[in-house]
Amino acid sequence: MAGSWDGSRDFGSQSDDIFQYERQHIEPIYDAFICPLSKQIMKDPVTLENGQTYEREAIEKWFNECKEKGRKLVCPLTLEELKTMDMNPSIALRNTIEEWNARNEAVQLELARKSLTPGCPESDVLRALRFIQQLATKNISNKHVIRNAELIPIIVETLKSTSRKVRLRALETLRIVVEDDDDNKEIMAEGDKVRTIVKFLSHEQSKEREEAVSLLFELSKSESLCEKIGSVNGAILILVGMTSSKSENLSIVEKADKTLENLEKNENNVRQMAENGRLQPLLTLLLEGSPEVKLSMASYLGDLALSNDVKVYVAQTVGSSLINLVKNGDTQSREAALKALNQVSSCESSAKVLVEQGILSPLVKHLFAGPTNLPLRLKEVAATILANIVTAECDFDSISVGPNHQTLVSEDIIHNLLQMISNTGPSIECKLLQVLVGLTNSPITVISVAAAIKSLGATISLVQFIEAPQKDLRMASIKLLQNLSTHMGQELVGSLCGSAGQLGSLFKVIGENIASTEEQAAAIGIIAELPEMDIGLTRQMLDEGYFQIVVSRIKMIRQGETRRSRFVTPYLEGLVRVLSRITFVLPNEPKAISFSRDNELTALFTELIQANGLDNVQMASALALENLSQESKNLTKLPELPPPGFCGSIFPCLGKPPVVTGLCRVHRGTCTQRDTFCLIEGQALARLVALLDHTNDKVVEASLAALSTLLDDGVNIEEGVSVLCEAEGIKPILDVLLEKQTENLRRRAVWMVERLLRTEDIAYEVSGDPNVSTALVDAFQHGDYRTRQIAERALKHIDKIPNFSGIFPIVG
Repeated sequence: MAGSWDGSRDFGSQSDDIFQYERQHIEPIYDAFICPLSKQIMKDPVTLENGQTYEREAIEKWFNECKEKGRKLVCPLTLEELKTMDMNPSIALRNTIEEWNARNEAVQLELARKSLTPGCPESDVLRALRFIQQLATKNISNKHVIRNAELIPIIVETLKSTSRKVRLRALETLRIVVEDDDDNKEIMAEGDKVRTIVKFLSHEQSKEREEAVSLLFELSKSESLCEKIGSVNGAILILVGMTSSKSENLSIVEKADKTLENLEKNENNVRQMAENGRLQPLLTLLLEGSPEVKLSMASYLGDLALSNDVKVYVAQTVGSSLINLVKNGDTQSREAALKALNQVSSCESSAKVLVEQGILSPLVKHLFAGPTNLPLRLKEVAATILANIVTAECDFDSISVGPNHQTLVSEDIIHNLLQMISNTGPSIECKLLQVLVGLTNSPITVISVAAAIKSLGATISLVQFIEAPQKDLRMASIKLLQNLSTHMGQELVGSLCGSAGQLGSLFKVIGENIASTEEQAAAIGIIAELPEMDIGLTRQMLDEGYFQIVVSRIKMIRQGETRRSRFVTPYLEGLVRVLSRITFVLPNEPKAISFSRDNELTALFTELIQANGLDNVQMASALALENLSQESKNLTKLPELPPPGFCGSIFPCLGKPPVVTGLCRVHRGTCTQRDTFCLIEGQALARLVALLDHTNDKVVEASLAALSTLLDDGVNIEEGVSVLCEAEGIKPILDVLLEKQTENLRRRAVWMVERLLRTEDIAYEVSGDPNVSTALVDAFQHGDYRTRQIAERALKHIDKIPNFSGIFPIVG
């Protein structure tokens, strides 16, 4: 028999804890079981010609060494020379060893079972688990033994241990036990075993996560386990998170990724992956699956919430397939594809991809086809997709969508859209209006759309939607009319000012006492673009109190009484532009003058030109001040001089003109900011001069126009120059001339400089500035006809052109 169990024998690489189990024998180890070479229990004993028995692998290695070193072939135990390397299997001994092993392993297995019961010391549990690992790896049939001993549920229970070492070894043991054994995997599918393992994916310890994901990878090789794993709440979400984590080690990431690849066998898992950001499996099934699977995946895609980047990726990957389903599929397939395309198209970049893949033609075809081709509820989806698509920056005026090479902005296509809008329900009407909104957002396509609307006479129909009770429908119509207002101003005035009262409906929206909304900004934008000189519209707005609403809203915004929103800027810009239109009719409308006085518009616009950062507000306010100031000379009250005395009437040279004080230097009468709109009163003059340094040319031009009213015919020009000089406005005006960013600015600047140079002191000073002379010469040589005339007179003031050498007729 073998020697005592004092650890002196080397039984290979077994650790101490396994050695403790292998000491538990029901009978001792016989010397015949031990290979003289390897000192281990033999698995495949063979007998040599001299009757000595060895482990086959060990004796083969011995023979090979003898050959390599050129030694004689001898028996390693007796050193007897051998004639051959013949080895005869010792079947009887092998069977005896196997029986002995089986009897002893049964004892050891029972000991392991007892060591895994609750309350056993940690060291015993660890040794038991290690023994089971070794047993499972020794022979695949041992996994059957472990299963029959019902050890798998017991090992799962040890996962609840408070010892991290025990939990880790239990995970490792389960992985070894289920490897390449479907029956053992099926046992893992029972109860909450899989859920228990999934919990380890969220553990803080990286090693436990790694073992857990390795075990799940093994389990996921079974199709039935794939469904089980996917059914555990959060399992796929955590695995997807692992694959995209930068903090996990590479091994965990790779195992998680392989596990997910296995889980793709189940459609429900694919849906969950898509929901949690792993879309490729779903897209692959949509491209390569059976018709039923394609339909299922397209339907699910339509219900997913996707980020914009993902929408672009989906459009690039399966856009063409979805479009083909719309073209050639049955009603059910079209519905699924349309819903998916609706989701994917709701981003400008992805919409552009779909346009490139040819979505427009089938979309327009089905939209205009009869109800038998596409039910109305799906037409609404198609309209929604089209509304999404037209937000992309594409050349819609050149992309063919019809059999006769029509485009989206062809007259007959626009007419079809308008007719559908008139003959369908509110929900689809709203989407179709949004299509027109998208097409009119472009300065190129809006012209064609406006022309088509005019040719069909559909303006009144569109205006009527302003009164729609559905907010989305009303909003779409107002945004459309805002886009069209620049190109259809007169048509809109005619429709809005009719008896139906849509103008009032617009101002009802504008005057709502809420935070500035997109709808309010669009509504006021419509009015702002209507022709400024339309006296009929302005009178109606005056008579119905709409200007009072505008003033009230401006003041509320300026005083901070309304909650700020991102639409407050366009809303305020529109309000100011609409209010400024009242100043365009002052000469012909006494009510406009009264309103301007009562609401102190000169002071209000003076305040608004200080709205830094709001260029359009400043520009509209400056233009309004120009119009108001133009009226000052007509509204100023000239003094009533007393009649001369008797001597004075006979001898005028003896009479003295009466001295009248308190008169306006420029307008020669009694002026106030409120009543005559005089710029000299208040702070308008200084603020307008400050705007001459603005970076926006249009603001500078508007400011220059307002200041020019102080040098206009009908006022005291000399005093006007003095007033500008006192306001330190001369140099900024000259600087505008020198910079001459635009032709309009140069024209205005040349006109003002010529008026300034009529004052000898200024002419003398400017004559020494070569830059001003050069600028005037440049205007004289390259300006338009009127500018050249004025530049010539200016050059005469500084003696750059002799008075007798004029080449133009004198113009006053």
